[in-house]
Amino acid sequence: MEVIATALPDVLILEPRVFGDDRGFFYESFNAQAFRAATGIDAQFVQDNHSRSLRGVLRGLHYQVHNPQGKLVRVTQGEVLDVAVDIRRSSPTFGQWVAVHLSAANHRQVWIPQGFAHGFRVLSDSAEFLYKTTDYYNPSAERCIRWDDPQLAIDWQLDAPPQLSAKDQVGQLLKDADLFP
Repeated sequence: MEVIATALPDVLILEPRVFGDDRGFFYESFNAQAFRAATGIDAQFVQDNHSRSLRGVLRGLHYQVHNPQGKLVRVTQGEVLDVAVDIRRSSPTFGQWVAVHLSAANHRQVWIPQGFAHGFRVLSDSAEFLYKTTDYYNPSAERCIRWDDPQLAIDWQLDAPPQLSAKDQVGQLLKDADLFP
């Protein structure tokens, strides 16, 4: 696996070694020993999630203030623009974001550590998005930062207004949100 640094030092792009021929392809999507050796991160994943969304859907920016989750994310069908935002007040990159194009074709994964808000926008007709988390989902601890917060000024590469869930429509501005120290 190749590890690629992003503009946010704690967010990493992982490119697995893909073996393919005219029959199809094979790759190891996760191996704890290889992940630890390549990244230096000893993550213990406790939950796998799988979502399917249609073109134009934007999910996020989500995080949990208690039971914070590290996430290893990937796309198995379609393509998305994946975004991570540093929401650790003590971090030198507080309030900065990074976007990564993830697709079934490029097989890339992104490691998003605890202390980051996360979201994605679907670029294809539909996309299936899989992610591993380092802690369990806790609905009472879930928070959402507005996808269009002017302080963040995320370039979602929009060609039309996004489709949002009711929860995402009422996200908080970064300046008003519960954040990490």
